[in-house]
Amino acid sequence: MKKEAVKLSPEVASALAEGRPVVALESSVLAQGLPPPHNLDSWRTCERAVREAGAVPAVTALVAGEIRAGLTSEEVDRLVAPETKTRKVGVRDLAPAMASGRWGATTVSATCAIADAAGIALFATGGIGGVHRGAEKTFDVSQDLATIARSRVAVVTAGAKAILDLPKTLEVLEALGVPVVGYRTQEFPAFYTSSSGESLEQRVDDPGSAAALLRARWDVLGEGGVLFANPIPAEAEADPEVVARAIDEALVLADAQGIKGKAVTPYLLAEVARRSGGESLRANLALLASNARVAAEIAVAYALRRRP
Repeated sequence: MKKEAVKLSPEVASALAEGRPVVALESSVLAQGLPPPHNLDSWRTCERAVREAGAVPAVTALVAGEIRAGLTSEEVDRLVAPETKTRKVGVRDLAPAMASGRWGATTVSATCAIADAAGIALFATGGIGGVHRGAEKTFDVSQDLATIARSRVAVVTAGAKAILDLPKTLEVLEALGVPVVGYRTQEFPAFYTSSSGESLEQRVDDPGSAAALLRARWDVLGEGGVLFANPIPAEAEADPEVVARAIDEALVLADAQGIKGKAVTPYLLAEVARRSGGESLRANLALLASNARVAAEIAVAYALRRRP
């Protein structure tokens, strides 16, 4: 994506021009991932966490076909309003959405591409997409993975979404050459819970160490994306048995109803929230705020290291 394709808000443009830290935030979680009023509450919480850590938040989206990094409160309100009919937009959907002048909520892949073009180094999300269960038959693999690999962006995430096949997701990330680095953990988190049983080779324990890794990968080696796996705070973890049962039930129901493609993830997340009695939703809100804070802290450390 060309840099000129992204329209920056005045605040984001000023911060980038001055070398100050900026954190990209996706908008699909607001428009499709979380129900109201939790979606707007989460956006405000994440923006506040980024600012309190010393960085500038930049929500990405398509506004009437225009790619944006940095939205006003009024634009966010309109983005999530049902009458806007906002589409879920991945990286492959950007051109059609632009050409048709649509409003679009950006997924991880689209946000990575936008952040890379704009020069935003850090991106905070909840959980990345990955390899869906049963992908050996359906070939359902999220475009998030390949886009992370080719974007010079560090993604702070609580792992891949728990509805996915986590071991296969890690295998694909390895094949794509994406470093998956535990943030104060040696285990890949499982979104709603901190434990997946999948160990990680790399770990950092503070923002400065994370920034040093980014400088080596980008400024010295000129390579692509990095995934920082930040576990959900212990006090916010969901009950693993409750979540596992809810996921299994939701997967069966989605299959029976023939739900496919981009509709799968939001459907499963909503169904898991319902079947877990809201436990997964509470965990989701907590991990989003935690990831926003950690991404901002790393962004601050990386910006400081780059200053002469």
